[in-house]
Amino acid sequence: MLKPLLIEIGVEELPAVPLLKELKNIEKKYADILEKNSLLCEFEFYYTPRRLVLWHREFQTNQADSVEEFFGAPVANAYKDGEPTPAASGFAKKCGVTLEEISQAEKGGKEVLYYKKDVKGKDSCELLSEMIGMWIKSLDFGKSMRWGSLEESFIRPIRWVNVLLGDELVDVELFGVKSEKHTFVHRISNFDAVKIGGAKEYFETLKKGGVTLYQEQRREKILADFATLETNNGVTIEVDEDLLAEVVAITENPTALLGSFDEAFLRLPPEVIITSMKEHQRYFPVFKEGRLINKFCVVSNALTDDFSKVVEGNERVLRPRLSDGLFFYDNDLKKGLSTDGLEKVVFMKGLGTVADKIQREKKIANTLFDKYKPDAKKENLERAVSLAKADLVSEMVYEFTELQGLMGGYYATEQGEVQEVVTAIKEQYLPDAEESALPSTPLSAIVAMSIKLDTLLAMFSINQIPTGSRDPFALRRAVNGLLRITKEHNLEFDIVETIKELSVGYENIDMQKLESFFLERIKQYFRVNPSIIEAVLASGEREVLRLAKKVEALETMVKSEGFSEAFSTFKRVANITKDIDLTQELSVDATLFQEKAEELLYARYLQVSACGYSSYEEELDALLGLKPELDMFFEDVMVNAEDEALRNNRKFLVASIYKSILKIADIKEVSI
Repeated sequence: MLKPLLIEIGVEELPAVPLLKELKNIEKKYADILEKNSLLCEFEFYYTPRRLVLWHREFQTNQADSVEEFFGAPVANAYKDGEPTPAASGFAKKCGVTLEEISQAEKGGKEVLYYKKDVKGKDSCELLSEMIGMWIKSLDFGKSMRWGSLEESFIRPIRWVNVLLGDELVDVELFGVKSEKHTFVHRISNFDAVKIGGAKEYFETLKKGGVTLYQEQRREKILADFATLETNNGVTIEVDEDLLAEVVAITENPTALLGSFDEAFLRLPPEVIITSMKEHQRYFPVFKEGRLINKFCVVSNALTDDFSKVVEGNERVLRPRLSDGLFFYDNDLKKGLSTDGLEKVVFMKGLGTVADKIQREKKIANTLFDKYKPDAKKENLERAVSLAKADLVSEMVYEFTELQGLMGGYYATEQGEVQEVVTAIKEQYLPDAEESALPSTPLSAIVAMSIKLDTLLAMFSINQIPTGSRDPFALRRAVNGLLRITKEHNLEFDIVETIKELSVGYENIDMQKLESFFLERIKQYFRVNPSIIEAVLASGEREVLRLAKKVEALETMVKSEGFSEAFSTFKRVANITKDIDLTQELSVDATLFQEKAEELLYARYLQVSACGYSSYEEELDALLGLKPELDMFFEDVMVNAEDEALRNNRKFLVASIYKSILKIADIKEVSI
């Protein structure tokens, strides 16, 4: 029989961020428990700040009956001279039956002991309490807490439990709280528990009590309110998806409202105002004609017809936040952008201070400047690197650490630094995310690279290498950033030679580990068939720009029509040449040719080799175009001739072709 099942776990207000981090696992963990108990069926999961809800429109009231099969030892081992051995007795005991009830069956070509047992499905009500307990305890929100005299912990105290199968209450106890046929609505509507008769009444009760249970409906309501406010006020509300998800998680009855603040605060850099509003108050910034204005959007959870007091309260709360920001900003401007004090700020144990890091970054920056020769002044580079970390001792960055670099750029502007220096300071940490912007100028690119490279080399020098998913110093992101910058600004960067040159002065670096670390990131960076990257790396290529072009060329060829046929031919080429040292000079003597197919292949190869190619794709296409001549060669020519000179000459001819391809990729590594 099928009945609706409602499971509601009532809690004190859940913190949004831990809930959202675990959100992707919540339904899967519950589905696994259902499957383990042979009760898997469709369900929906809802959440508000005060409740976690599982809803089955149809749930089995009983487990299905099943059959359990037991296989034991081979019969030959279970009985000796007609008498049961300990193997037979043990099997019967394990199955909970007598030896007379044990039968035999064939398994793996042998006669073995066998027992089949019919298992009657249990009543779902008998299982639900344990299942719900397992689900709740499986949820990982990071930190948890204990309350009362309980030894168990959860992210927040559980205050009520409501489990209904049909209209019947299921006996469940969690953290000392027993299930009851009641729920709690919005506090402004009713502070006390509200009794309910069944699932249908539950949903109606929440709706009447000012609770929008469905998180997607809350999200849609907020966005609809945004659209109305934008239309009515001629403004644009910036929707930060992460912030929106947080607001959805902390409201049960959301209403978007427009507030304002004193125009005098607009003297602050926009990032300061936006960060203060988002991080401290969960407000959304408001723009007009692309410029931040003195308004903000707050999503209220209040249940009222008059929101004027709500708006006033939020305006009153924001003012001291912005006043603090203006105070910090003015103080920092008075002091100016200075590195004084950085010699006392420890960067990392074993790596000295931030001032020491700046000196290492300068050395790297100068080397890169000499290597890439950008259209910029070297003194601007040194000035930018010298001042890049200066804002770390500013009051504003002390308060808002996420604004480091940006604030340095604003302060540099105020004290009259040239624009090239200002831009480099602002962009020093770019890219700071997978899809973020990149440094916009060659000078900025070199500054950003220098910072990332010093961090990598320094951390590897003290053996702080990421393991597993742990990467506390974001070294993987640093490598990804280096790859993106070099590709965007067309900067040649050999991950062996360049790194070796820059590593002078850093002690105890395992260069092989560092190279492997780069290569692992490269394999993740290119979103192509992994074997294509392996093929290019197997060619020995380590310069990032050429590597990228070769990967692109090989991917194009692999996707082209007819590649699979060509692949089989060149795989044969690879097999023939596997014992030949391709680093040696491969001399082919045309006077030793005995077959027309040899002459044709060699002539075509010389023709292809003599051409100049504008791209790796064009060159690879020409080399793979030797397939007809190679097929004829393999059909008409005995490669492993008895005569050693003849045999080596033919192998060298085939190897010369593969060696030319190997300059781009080791094609045999490709999986198709």
